[in-house]
Amino acid sequence: METLQTAKKSLDHKTEVSIGENIVCGGKQLLIIAGPCAVESEEQIDACGAALSKVPVQALRGGVFKPRTSPYAFQGLGEAGVSILKNAGNRYGMPVVAEVMSAEQLKIAVDSFDVLQIGSRNMQNFELLKAVSHTRKPVLLKRGLAATVDEFLMAAEYIMAGGNTQVILCERGIRSFDSHTRNVLDLGAVVSLKQLTHLPVIVDPSHAAGRSELVADLARAAVACGADGVMIECHPQPLKSVSDARQALSLDEMSELIYSLSLVASAVGRTVQTSRTGPWAGGQLTEKIIVS
Repeated sequence: METLQTAKKSLDHKTEVSIGENIVCGGKQLLIIAGPCAVESEEQIDACGAALSKVPVQALRGGVFKPRTSPYAFQGLGEAGVSILKNAGNRYGMPVVAEVMSAEQLKIAVDSFDVLQIGSRNMQNFELLKAVSHTRKPVLLKRGLAATVDEFLMAAEYIMAGGNTQVILCERGIRSFDSHTRNVLDLGAVVSLKQLTHLPVIVDPSHAAGRSELVADLARAAVACGADGVMIECHPQPLKSVSDARQALSLDEMSELIYSLSLVASAVGRTVQTSRTGPWAGGQLTEKIIVS
């Protein structure tokens, strides 16, 4: 068996993944990705971009191809959504992160998305993993809802074995018998992954919690335990979101959360920072920002 490419060669062996021109995931600075679950309209994404560009959010997320449990649920805007998301990213100087579910979608999205997301349901879609391995673009790989840590790492191996070493692992909660939260956020796996692998690890507390009032505390806990960043769902009008409305933060709540994350980050030797100008200095926010 070949040596695992995800494995650490030494205690200080780590990979930093470059996103766009000035953003790195896996270094001292935390990566913060935010945006709505689904791209619904140009107005909605513009509102998110305008607000999030005022605070230290490095990348804008939004679903344009949506894997939904029900075939009757909103499936995303497809190619039209790709253009809306790309244009908003260009307008506000933010790289964009979005999911692809097939090789055909990859052909449409590869020149528009700065980070290709492989969702939980497709973590073991091996043909898709092989396809993204040939793009040489950063890949954000989410842990499957019932996947072990070893299975998660083997999925990453598929991408790296194909020649793409720009992989970011994302813990987003695993399925449990308890329905109080949508999933169980496995922060123990985050700590383990940081010890086992040199790849950066981020956390998606929105999908883990499924309830907006739990997201902030879980995000702070993720940073405290060593995560290299967070990906959080927010929306201009959360209750009107066409997808996962229950877990989305408002834009003001998102700003409030980032301020508190900067305090936790400072306590564990990390920074919250952006390449854009704003009311923060030295990686530490100096004031709260109301974006509405």
